Amino acid sequence: MLGVAALAAAPSTIGTSAEVAEFRGVITDDNCDNGDHSRMKMGDTDAECTVACINAHGASYVLFDGKTAYTLSDQKSPEKLAGKKVRVVGSLDANKKIIQVSSISAI
Repeated sequence: MLGVAALAAAPSTIGTSAEVAEFRGVITDDNCDNGDHSRMKMGDTDAECTVACINAHGASYVLFDGKTAYTLSDQKSPEKLAGKKVRVVGSLDANKKIIQVSSISAI
């Protein structure tokens, strides 16, 4: 988890639109407390636990930046990036903590 904390950074504006920002963190699920999979233990790795929580428990994919978990509007693309450090570009609805995803890529 220390590596996750090192990823924490405020969103940075990209391009000319003030609404589009870049977020960095780890793809996890909203069932496991801020990316801590030790309680659920739904697999041998964090990635396996994340995917199992999504499929078996109806969880949602989130981006955890070391402080805050943001729900991702795109719930299909994150599966292949579960447990990995990623860069998400999109617009943040701060009230709901939802990122309207434009793109997701591993870093």
